[in-house]
Amino acid sequence: MENMGVKKARELLLVMAMGFVMALNYVVFIFPNAFAPAGLNGIATMVQYKLGFSVGYMNLLINVPLCLVAMFVLNRDYAVKTLLFSLCSAGGILLLQRGVIDVTPWIYAATDNGVSTVLAPIAAGVVNGCLYGVVIRQNASTGGTDVVAAFVHHVHPEQSLVWIIFAFNCAVAGISFFVYDYRYEPVILCVMYCFISTRISDQIVRGGKEQLKFEIITHDATAMAADIIHDLHHTATVLPARGMYSGEATDLLTCVINKHQIIDMQRIIARYPGSFAYVGDVDEVFGNFRAWSEIERRQRQGLYK
Repeated sequence: MENMGVKKARELLLVMAMGFVMALNYVVFIFPNAFAPAGLNGIATMVQYKLGFSVGYMNLLINVPLCLVAMFVLNRDYAVKTLLFSLCSAGGILLLQRGVIDVTPWIYAATDNGVSTVLAPIAAGVVNGCLYGVVIRQNASTGGTDVVAAFVHHVHPEQSLVWIIFAFNCAVAGISFFVYDYRYEPVILCVMYCFISTRISDQIVRGGKEQLKFEIITHDATAMAADIIHDLHHTATVLPARGMYSGEATDLLTCVINKHQIIDMQRIIARYPGSFAYVGDVDEVFGNFRAWSEIERRQRQGLYK
């Protein structure tokens, strides 16, 4: 069992490292290509573009007070980690902008020689999505809009965090039209960045554990369950059921499988005429779950039956 102190230190170091990665992302991909990313950092980027006031300082002015309040209003662990992330990202941006760390050879800037501006929000969105997913899994956030949304949700729990953040990002995209010389391109780039970042972070937060749940109406539940166990190495649950139209007794077989096994499951169902199934997504499975190979090993050793 990992020592709790070591685990905590590892989480803090990972959050701090992600803060510096965000700073690199902004300096290399976002600032040189004149578009605003999502959230309050998008507002800060537009302020820097118009007034020359560094995003690093804006980050500190916005996130330090938010995180200090969050320590008392929200979760302390969440607030401390978010504060560390913000300090590292802000400090990283200031160091990179002052040339203390020279990243000039890696800066991606669209020019007249055919380099595409579209690649900048794609790359920035991928990087931000990855680091955001990692940070969220450590019970932290990247600050700004996320903390504000958490405050709103704390006061009004009936409000959806997703829609609060979505509305704010839409506002940022709209404002960027006026800030960047009344051009549509920065708006489109902002939307691309938000979409890519959200999709990738969502996959990382879920951990790639999405599965499928089959609910099958059948008269051959025992035989079908045996096929599922043998062919797919998953078990199943059988419940008695009754068709309301015919009044006939039947069985409802429920099984959760990996997505790549859907074709094999369809073949199993096809072996039993009269059976039909409906399928739903399962984001993650919790509980006392053991891999089938581990069950077989323990059964062979007589550890349990």
